[in-house]
Formats: sequence, C-alpha cells, structure tokens
Amino acid sequence: MTNHTFDLGGVIVATTLAFKEDASAPAGLAVDYDRYAEHCNRLIENGCRGIGPNGSLGEYSSLTDEERRRVVQVAVETVGDRGLVIAGVHGVGWHQSQKWAELAKEDGADGVLLLPPTIFRANDDEVIEHYTRVAEVGLPIMAYNNPFDTKVDLTPELLVELAKIPEVVAVKEFSGDVRRVLEIRERTDLDVIAGADDLLFESLVMGAVGWFAGYPNAFPREAVEIYDLVQAGNLVEARELYRNIVAVFRWDSRTEFVQAIKLSVDIAGGSFGGRTRPPRGPLSKGNEAQVRADTEKALSYLASR
Repeated sequence: MTNHTFDLGGVIVATTLAFKEDASAPAGLAVDYDRYAEHCNRLIENGCRGIGPNGSLGEYSSLTDEERRRVVQVAVETVGDRGLVIAGVHGVGWHQSQKWAELAKEDGADGVLLLPPTIFRANDDEVIEHYTRVAEVGLPIMAYNNPFDTKVDLTPELLVELAKIPEVVAVKEFSGDVRRVLEIRERTDLDVIAGADDLLFESLVMGAVGWFAGYPNAFPREAVEIYDLVQAGNLVEARELYRNIVAVFRWDSRTEFVQAIKLSVDIAGGSFGGRTRPPRGPLSKGNEAQVRADTEKALSYLASR
C-alpha cells in the first residue's frame, strides 16, 4: 500500500463468539463455529458492512491458537464478497501480532484491527515499532486506541507518527473524548472510526466515517439505520433513535461489556449469545437485571416505532 485509500465506512461489528458445552474443551466450553457462522451471516444480511472477529468482544485472549485462527476462517468463508473481514491481531509483542496478521492475510481477511502491545505498557517508540512491524505483512491496519485496557493512549500526537506508516489507514477511537475526532482528522489523513457505542452519534456528527461496534450484535438493523441517517444528514431522526436505545449501548463501555452484549443478543433474539469463557464469569444478579431492563426498554421502543 502506498496511501490511505482503504474504505472502512459503515458498521463493522466486533462479533461475539458462541460457545457450546464440551467437557474436553478449555473450561468446558468449545467454540460453536456453526452458530458463529449463522451470526455473521445475520449481521451481513441486516446491512452491516463487515465483521470483526477476534476483538475483545470475541474473547480472543481466551482462545487456543487453533480456535483463534479458525474464527477468522469462518468469518471469511461466511462473509465472502458481501462485506469486509477486519481481524483482530492483538498480541503482547509485535512478533505475535505480526504472526496473527500473516495468518489473517493467508486466510483472506481484508484488514486487521491492532491494539498497541497488550499487558505491557509500551512507550511511544515501542508502539511505533509494533505498528511498523505488523505493517510489513501488507494488510490495511485499523489502529485501536483503548487506553483503559492497554494503559497506552494513542494520542493525536502519536497518531501523527503512526499515520506515516502507509498501511495504517484508520483508528478506532475509544478514548471517550469526542474532541479527538476533529483533531485527528485535522492532523492526519487517518479515517476516524467510532469505537464506543455510547458515543456513536456524537462521533459520527463530528466526522467519524465508520463504526466498529459492539451492540449491533444485538441490534444490527437499528445500528445501520442510525449510521445511515447521520450520513444522510437526518440528524434529528438519528438522534431520536439513538436517544431511546443509548442506555443499553452504555454497557459497551463497562467492565462486563462482553457478558452484557451476549445477554442482550439472547434477549433480542435472532442470534445466540450464551456464556463467556474465563476469566469472564457470569454477570452479578444486579448487573443482569439492569442489562435485561435496558435491553427490554430498547426493544419496547423499537417495537412501538
């Protein structure tokens, strides 16, 4: 690649991953690839632009190497030419992320989502090397700024440096600071992708061109509708829809986001959410009750439209 021309507009869903009971599998839960394929197909059929396997929501860090690779293969096989597959290739060091990127390329992914080094709190030079080394694979890279989990903040200043890497074409912005959308666009040619579901409307209005999303796992059609309304300039209508379902979207920014979104998927129907693998345990009774209430409130509003 020689320039930033890879289009990441639309709703790309960081997919949940279904498990099934299997005493021989890690923690007694095996990946349910058939249900995962059905879920990916449903998202594409409901207008989503693409699929993001092996993100945090896909519990990549709880998977075996074999499972992690097969998830990408299933996503690619299912989506085909109907959309994009942006595979998570996160790793503790660049050598691990680079290997996952090589496998993603071999298996037909269109691009990769890449956190800074995980677990280890890297400095700027180490972050730049991390992205430079993964860029050697040749796939478009969406950098992922999640300073809450990685303790590394891809600030606008650091993104100026990362944007010099031709393969780095976009940033999934999850800092919670909507002011950054315009600043990143002013200072770089990177596409800014909304990363926090409960800051979606604000991010899109400020110039984010896409949404790498969690809650569309449960509400794919409505998620695409919000995105399309904003892109068409119908801000009042988009805000009204967003305002009435954003309460459940807020779980995307909480510690129990994986469990919450999986539960919402089960409540909304159409796909299977199910259990999470360790270290993620079940929701507390209080959190489960609140997720149920927020999800049912959103569904009630949507049914009344």
